[in-house]
Amino acid sequence: MTDETQSSGQAEAAGFEAYDARPWLQHYNERKHDLDEPRFRNFGDIVRQSSREYASQPAFTTCLPTGTTGTLTFAEVDRLSDQFAAYLRHEMGLEKGDRVAIQSPNCLAYPIFLFGAAKAGCVIVNINPLYTVPEIDHALNDSGARLLLMIDMFADKLPQVVPKSQVQKVLITSVADFFPPLRKLLVKTVQKLKKMVPKCAVPADAFTAALEQGRKHLDAGKSAEFEVALDDLIALQYTGGTTGRSKGAMLTHHNLVANNDQSYEGLKPYLSEVNTALTALPMYHIFALGVSGVFYRVGGHNVLIPSPRPVSNLKPAFDKYDITFFSGVNTLFAGLLNEEWFRGNPPKNLTVTIGGGTAVQVPVAERWEKVVGYPITQAYGLTETSPGVTSNTREKNKLGSIGIPNPSTYVRIVDDDGKPVPVGQPGELIVKGPQVMKGYWNRPDATEEAVRDGWFYTGDIAYMDEEGFFYIVDRKKDMVNVSGFNVYPNEVEEAIAKHPGVASVGVIGVPDDDTGEAVRAYIVKSDASLTEEAVREHCKQYLTNYKVPKQVVFRDEIPMSPVGKVLRKDLRAEAMKEVNAA
Repeated sequence: MTDETQSSGQAEAAGFEAYDARPWLQHYNERKHDLDEPRFRNFGDIVRQSSREYASQPAFTTCLPTGTTGTLTFAEVDRLSDQFAAYLRHEMGLEKGDRVAIQSPNCLAYPIFLFGAAKAGCVIVNINPLYTVPEIDHALNDSGARLLLMIDMFADKLPQVVPKSQVQKVLITSVADFFPPLRKLLVKTVQKLKKMVPKCAVPADAFTAALEQGRKHLDAGKSAEFEVALDDLIALQYTGGTTGRSKGAMLTHHNLVANNDQSYEGLKPYLSEVNTALTALPMYHIFALGVSGVFYRVGGHNVLIPSPRPVSNLKPAFDKYDITFFSGVNTLFAGLLNEEWFRGNPPKNLTVTIGGGTAVQVPVAERWEKVVGYPITQAYGLTETSPGVTSNTREKNKLGSIGIPNPSTYVRIVDDDGKPVPVGQPGELIVKGPQVMKGYWNRPDATEEAVRDGWFYTGDIAYMDEEGFFYIVDRKKDMVNVSGFNVYPNEVEEAIAKHPGVASVGVIGVPDDDTGEAVRAYIVKSDASLTEEAVREHCKQYLTNYKVPKQVVFRDEIPMSPVGKVLRKDLRAEAMKEVNAA
């Protein structure tokens, strides 16, 4: 070893010491620095133990915009999810590791599906109900899902996706399933009059009928207990790829149980004050899924909102329930603060508000604390980390910071060569911990690029201050973050390029007051008659609404590299000049 190499190695080791010493531990107070061995055998074990402890208490309530509600107790959730597990294993004959997909907004069917599939050892594939046919196609075919539970309001998409997939069974659920009979009849009557539910043109069974079939197997003495290990997969959680191809993050029972333990440690100081959570974010998103899991563990009542848009849909829930815990994203907080009914009568006992998905803007956080009386606790996570990585604490909540790492979580800031950067300097944020995914489904190339020596490279640019608090500066990748949802330029460019009137296209994200960022498309026409509206209508065939460009700019040329790649950095520089000049 040369003196130069030895010196370099010593400098690198010294650089890592700043992070490996975990300066954030000084802020842990009563929290454990590192997790004990898991006390739960698998994720389903959390459900079973909590269901027994809190059996008669309300577990989940669906609250519709009209104020109509339906509720399941912990015991009912446990029983119904047992029935679904029995249906999957004994009726369908699925094995541990078989994939089952759900495409539904927040409703009572969701936890039954999620918990039942987890108990059965099946792998859950969450699909955004607003996905277009090509997006659904990819999720179903890439995962190889053998069952699909679909909300009835989007059943018109089934004939276009099921025949091309490996799906053997389609189940249909309603947002009113598991409501009291009279309320269920009322909701379904309104939906019928408003023609909200299309005809299902493929062979399908009702979700409730499937649960009844599962019950018969249990009544016949068959078991709802299956061997599921912590290292077994529980979910393929799809996330956007830098190439536009969506990748399935392989999350294990250990990943979710560990993150549940980490979140529990952070929630312990509040347990005597929080018992009713409002979940407006969709459970198909890893953020809401993780929050719901830890709240179930502590016996909390989780009020589900099928759609938070418009934000007035949340008013009946705030009116009916004493909400003490709320998780959301910047746009949701800003939207509520713009509502006179919320400002005039804010929730009196809302002790904990968790902000994630995207950075909570400081002015929004300041207004929230002034109106509600308690601050927003900013957290940070990713699909690939199940999701939690860092969060602020009750004792120390720094505005603009994503907080400190969870127990048993190591975070470093490194340069492009993977070497540590000094405290206070920006670099790529990398993570190591029990919550980091197993890898990407059928994508060893992407896994090798993202996970190196056990460290997950997030692609986010951040820095750490002297106290061990972290701050997100920018994103290394070209991802656009629209209201907490990832949009990747290549996917949007590919959709736009399908239009015959487009010669070339480049897509970036630009600042937006409503959604944090908005998608902007720069287009060179091949057809002079092409309009902005035509571009958007074309995109709606291929892209979910939040991915459709909010801004379309026509121009004579787009900056390209010598090998023909769009120079997005140049487009972003131009856009920022416009913003700064405004």
